[in-house]
Amino acid sequence: MGITDFEDMKVISQHTRELLGIEEPLFTRSISLPYRDNIGLFLEQKCHSGVKYDSLTLSEFVQAVGLQDYAPEITTPEEDAALYSIEPQ
Repeated sequence: MGITDFEDMKVISQHTRELLGIEEPLFTRSISLPYRDNIGLFLEQKCHSGVKYDSLTLSEFVQAVGLQDYAPEITTPEEDAALYSIEPQ
């Protein structure tokens, strides 16, 4: 791409993280905190080159590292309304 200004690189990186929906890796992060999001960790592995990394899939990575798949609890709009309704009983 020919980008040489470090500030430009930081801006591009920030916008890329926003588009992919991953959090910025903080190097002052405590090791006592839970793991970061799986996709961010996966993309850090994929940044390396070679046959091993080129063929790596997200599901293989999650299984190999021993992370849990992200499985959000899906609710209906009615269930959501019941969770947030504050009515005297």
